[in-house]
Amino acid sequence: MAGPRQLPPRREGEPALKLLFAGTPAPAVPSLDALLASDHEVVAVLTRPDARSGRGRKVSRSPVAERADAAGLPALQPRSPREPAFLEQLAGLGVDCVPVVAYGALVPQAALDVPARGWVNLHFSLLPAWRGAAPVQHAIMAGDEVTGASTFLLEAGLDTGPVYGTLTEAIRPRDTAGDLLERLAVSGAQLLLATLDGIAAGALEPQPQPAEGISLAPKVETADARVDWALPAHVVDRRIRGGSPAPGAWTTWRGERLRLGPVVPAPEGPALGPGELQVGSGGVLVGTGNGAVQLDRVQPAGKRMLPAADWARGARPGPGERLGGE
Repeated sequence: MAGPRQLPPRREGEPALKLLFAGTPAPAVPSLDALLASDHEVVAVLTRPDARSGRGRKVSRSPVAERADAAGLPALQPRSPREPAFLEQLAGLGVDCVPVVAYGALVPQAALDVPARGWVNLHFSLLPAWRGAAPVQHAIMAGDEVTGASTFLLEAGLDTGPVYGTLTEAIRPRDTAGDLLERLAVSGAQLLLATLDGIAAGALEPQPQPAEGISLAPKVETADARVDWALPAHVVDRRIRGGSPAPGAWTTWRGERLRLGPVVPAPEGPALGPGELQVGSGGVLVGTGNGAVQLDRVQPAGKRMLPAADWARGARPGPGERLGGE
């Protein structure tokens, strides 16, 4: 890989780096906020196009686009960063670097080559662990006790570029993916800012990732979030927390989908078969392949999330009835 082109000397009063910020979901917003409050100049954002969402299928802007609107920044929203029109826009902006946080599309080499300092990605894992779209979800589902965030120079490979810096974050016993990602988004914003400060000062060069310890974290699809009650209780617990809030863990009840909030392992619970329900003073318990778990909140199809005890009063599961059947 060719080394970065040298930036011209900074003049007094000039921004440290001229930036195009690339990101889409809410976890990217703390990084954008940190850069807007820094000595760097964010001239525009790159984010995914407006999309229809929710039951009403209303067109909505990404959280990064909304934050850009509030800050008075242009929002570039090409259908693909490969579009010639976008590449022309990128060249015309004359930015030094493109910081990236969960942009959501592959960046072609033609775009990577434009800014003098390349594209610097904030990734929510300790690379080379959990390369891919869902590092936080997979770290929780795997039972990791520690994860973190990394900044690295983006290249054509999947999260393979050389690393500028890292931070660590303990995974708490009851963390959901949403809880952990919220903390990493805040601490990661400071890591990204420190990385860009180091690049601007000429004091930071990325180091190649280790060849050992590589693991992959592909996107967790809805089908992947279906609970297999035959797994041990601690694995069921991790998978549900890892899939919360998105795409959302689920099972079936009397042929209909039932969304699940996080559960609590009940090691002293009764002996129940996988998916078997028991409602009593100890709450709503479900059997697994090894012990039981207690349901907290559930969401029947077409309804709101509600306490499991309220759902059970209406559902009235009979003796031996199970979750997970067709």
